[in-house]
Amino acid sequence: MAKAAKTAIKTKDARAAAEAKNWTKVIKAVRSPKTGAYTFKEAIIHKDNIKQYLAQK
Repeated sequence: MAKAAKTAIKTKDARAAAEAKNWTKVIKAVRSPKTGAYTFKEAIIHKDNIKQYLAQK
């Protein structure tokens, strides 16, 4: 039996919990010039900077 995922942030500081919701994990597929295979780059980015991060080469 699998455990249920807990999505709620449990903290005593409501301000910190609200700020944590502004960050997101972004996974970007990047093609290797040498082999042509794809690798994946993971980063935790502020939600306002996601489009800029994905536009980078």
